[in-house]
Amino acid sequence: MKQTLFILLLFTSFVTKAQDFEYQVLFEGIGDNREFSSEYALPQTIMGARGAFEFGINIDNHRLRGGLTHLLEFGSDIDAQKPKLTLYYQFTDENKEFLFGAFPRRDKLNFPLAMLTDTLLYYRPNIEGFLGKINWDWGHQLGFVEWVGRQTVSQREQFMAGSSGEIFYKNFFLQNYLIMFHDAHTKQNLPDQHIKDYSGYAIQAGMRSNKTSEFKGDVKAGILASMFRERSVSDGYITATSLFAEANAKYKNFGLKSVLSSGGSHKFAFGDTYYTAKNYWRTDLIWYFINHKNVKGKFNVSMHLIDWEILDQQQQLSIVYIFGK
Repeated sequence: MKQTLFILLLFTSFVTKAQDFEYQVLFEGIGDNREFSSEYALPQTIMGARGAFEFGINIDNHRLRGGLTHLLEFGSDIDAQKPKLTLYYQFTDENKEFLFGAFPRRDKLNFPLAMLTDTLLYYRPNIEGFLGKINWDWGHQLGFVEWVGRQTVSQREQFMAGSSGEIFYKNFFLQNYLIMFHDAHTKQNLPDQHIKDYSGYAIQAGMRSNKTSEFKGDVKAGILASMFRERSVSDGYITATSLFAEANAKYKNFGLKSVLSSGGSHKFAFGDTYYTAKNYWRTDLIWYFINHKNVKGKFNVSMHLIDWEILDQQQQLSIVYIFGK
């Protein structure tokens, strides 16, 4: 912690001399009650508040920022979750974006929950690696690499990489998602440790409402595929493929989101564990109760139908307040 504060003090002394000084402060309120009864997911209640700040300089589309982010889980000691250092370089122009360092995950990745679950925003708020994105008049493509674990005597070497994008024509679009995770050995290379490889992709085609319409919505369908192997244990890759469909609707302050995966039991390293069920259907009823320029508030009730037999439910509350310059 002392080293972190020293770095931030040095960074502060540097940026205060710059003309294009920037800062950003974030408050996030988290309420997530999971009334789960099936074997596929853990019943729990997550409540807490996150505080984060960044400051830095921006010169000719080149941004350098540093800061801290910390989650206080209600009912826990203040040091139950360690503060995370934010420190990154960013370049942006009309068509490109590139980031390198430890930078916020929020609004950077928009993968299906089957691949990247929403609790990553709670407990891994920063991506530690790099990300690049290219925009065209007819679509965009993004790629990232995240270093999850540096190899030590007790820590396995782990990294994740992925890509997502979309091409569109008028109201029609085609989306793609690709992800992989490599879980290697510790330095001890114990005989009961085996390298694990996770990978998968999703392709969906769909149609969305007009941009000028007061009603916002889209429907899309395609396939979700996953591959997993544990070297020296599994006989090659264990694969699964399923129908993957989604519908979204929003009118004024109310919304609905429904996602179906049917036909395959998937295994992703950081995916929502409900997708390990062969058939899973989730529907969210959403109320956007705060819609201010700097403050967004959302409450949703989620219903999880597993293998057409078990119905679980969940309530989530989110308040995000961001200001800066």
